Amino acid sequence: MAEEISRIDNLKKMLQSDPQDTFARYALGLEYMSAGENENARDIFEELRVLDPNYVATFYQLGKVYELLGEENEARKVYEKGVYVAASQGDEHTKQELQQAIDDLL
Repeated sequence: MAEEISRIDNLKKMLQSDPQDTFARYALGLEYMSAGENENARDIFEELRVLDPNYVATFYQLGKVYELLGEENEARKVYEKGVYVAASQGDEHTKQELQQAIDDLL
């Protein structure tokens, strides 16, 4: 647990010095998920989605967080938006992963 907290603290410090660092924000969301802090993870991924709406990896993780929070309708919306973004970028692999996540919700 202490290691997770120190990584979270380090990522927060990185974001304080560069709030536009999309990778640090994404990594912070992943760390929150690892620590079981799903509400914090959701908030971070939502911030990232606003900050960089084309950061396609965000959609998969945000959808997973919504699933963990029991919000399947929100998860579906996020995945569907992610499919659109991935397709617009020609990212077939991520598009397929997001489509599979949608299919798994059914």
